[in-house]
Amino acid sequence: MTVWVCLLRGVNVGGANRLPMPEFRALLADLGLPGAVSHIQSGNAVFRAAEAPEVLAARISHGLARRFGIATPVLLRSLAQIEAALAANPFPEAAPTALHFFFLGNGLSDDLQVSLQARAVDGETLVVANDLAWLHAPVGIGRSRLAEALGRLKLPVTARNLRTVQALAKIARTLP
Repeated sequence: MTVWVCLLRGVNVGGANRLPMPEFRALLADLGLPGAVSHIQSGNAVFRAAEAPEVLAARISHGLARRFGIATPVLLRSLAQIEAALAANPFPEAAPTALHFFFLGNGLSDDLQVSLQARAVDGETLVVANDLAWLHAPVGIGRSRLAEALGRLKLPVTARNLRTVQALAKIARTLP
């Protein structure tokens, strides 16, 4: 069985898409994923499953819509993928709150990457590899035009800061 990290986009942000984590864990258990562990209130969970990620994501998405009325992208990464993302971090000296991992539904074209890079200000740097982008935003992500553009892509995308990705990896490594 694979250890999966589930990343939801836009839950419990500014009062929208309210999803209490105990209820999210209960939904996962009802979907045949018992023992899921959640991390903070922003829609992160870690669990074991044998199914393909596309099947799991569809089940979770359907369950969220049916039970809570939440329609949001569900992105799954295996523990191995999370570990690889951390190991490949192109900004090892960045402060944990200045580095964000953008998990993408698929890769970005070269033209789109160039277009995104053009939005960088205040020392921001974007590195893209397949379905992952690292954004180093030294002055913060709150006012970043580059982060805003990444969030508005016409594909499933969600971001987590370095500290959260490290915590999810730790949980996934120790999942019973």
